[in-house]
Amino acid sequence: MTNYTDPSKDLLKHIGGKENIAAVTHCVTRMRFVLNDPSKADIKEIESLKLVKGTFTQAGQFQVIIGNEVSSFYNEFVKIAGVDGTSKEEAKVAAQQNMNWLQRMMAHLAEIFTPLIPALVVGGLILGFRNIIGDIKLLDNGTKSIIEVSQFWAGVHSFLWLIGEAVFHFLPVGITWSVTKKMGGSQILGIVLGITLVSPQLLNAYGVADAKEIPFWDFGFAKIKMIGYQAQVIPAILAGLVLAFLETRLRKIVPNSISMIVVPFLALIPTVLIAHTVLGPIGWSIGSGISHVVYSSLTSAFGWVFAAIFGFAYAPLVITGLHHMTNAIDLQLMSELDGTNLWPMIALSNIAQGSAVLAMIFINRKDEEEKQVSIPAAISCYLGVTEPAMFGINLKYGFPFLAAMIGSMIAAVVSVGSHVMANSIGVGGIPGFLSIQAQHMTMFAVAMVVAIIVPFLLTIVFAKTRMNKFSFKK
Repeated sequence: MTNYTDPSKDLLKHIGGKENIAAVTHCVTRMRFVLNDPSKADIKEIESLKLVKGTFTQAGQFQVIIGNEVSSFYNEFVKIAGVDGTSKEEAKVAAQQNMNWLQRMMAHLAEIFTPLIPALVVGGLILGFRNIIGDIKLLDNGTKSIIEVSQFWAGVHSFLWLIGEAVFHFLPVGITWSVTKKMGGSQILGIVLGITLVSPQLLNAYGVADAKEIPFWDFGFAKIKMIGYQAQVIPAILAGLVLAFLETRLRKIVPNSISMIVVPFLALIPTVLIAHTVLGPIGWSIGSGISHVVYSSLTSAFGWVFAAIFGFAYAPLVITGLHHMTNAIDLQLMSELDGTNLWPMIALSNIAQGSAVLAMIFINRKDEEEKQVSIPAAISCYLGVTEPAMFGINLKYGFPFLAAMIGSMIAAVVSVGSHVMANSIGVGGIPGFLSIQAQHMTMFAVAMVVAIIVPFLLTIVFAKTRMNKFSFKK
């Protein structure tokens, strides 16, 4: 018997028994269940287990937050339950039985962008660092930047663009790779397709507006513009989907003996042609339209209203999984405007959730058992990982979650009202200031202070009033 034997038995009982488990896997901190009948899970009893730090349902999966010991607990659980563990991919497929069409669409979008996030975060931090040493006048009484007085830092500034360009200008390569991977196509074909969208042979997307003449391929009876789609999101997604569709369908009808030769040829060439004649221009127009609507909404006279709604609603969007759509919008804004005013609000929302947990640490400062959960949750939240804070503390009590939403709303209004822009997606917590454009760092710092203080004070106020009876979980 291990330390996880009894908790495993209890969890199995309260989750509805072995017969209610369609699939089970785990990630870094959570057990992920696909249940045949989610209503049979006794959430109250599950969350009362000492080892459990919270529960939530997302993308058709009932997820139980365990913490860093989840791997050991998982091994004991599957042994006690007598069920076979499944891979994350198998669990995602099984979870679709509990998802509506909108949830499935958001899940697909998330699976496309999630593998790209590490590169986007690194790229954002690099661009932020380049702005600090290249754009802020820090030396000679505020008249010169660091790269203007130091050849070493000038070299660093130039060298780091190598990575920044690879991440953002050649983003379509990553997107087409991710799409084909998810759709079961050949990933190398996805990479090749992406390269054809950003090839140096093409007119760079950033130079189209100023180009006196656009080069073209002349086929005699038709001409195709040689335009690149650097940093474009939607053209890459559409092209990747067409490639994967053609390849997977061709595999079913082409004999195996010639499949390796025929399928890549008949899938890739038509896709590249369609991408440059139809999908690229259409996708560019759609993306430009989306970025124009979002940016106009945030910079108009009523931008503060949009900011207030987004800041207040972002945390609930995380619960539903709908927040994944913001990745595509952020990337589109970056390609059109060389920055995004949406992402700073996301970082502020995460900070606000951490501040509410910080208040709960203060309120329950004599509860040693509670601190074992809340202190790590607050730290991880301030570093951009919100799940332990949101699901382990804030949603558990309810009123801290509301306090964080209000604090996030006010901070978002400050950010948008000050026209704060980020270079890109970054670390979604306090380190996020490194992704903010240099000229906006001061006002973002003010918004961060708001996101820290307001949720902290509101949580304490709510705890001393009848609001402490309020809960998002019934």
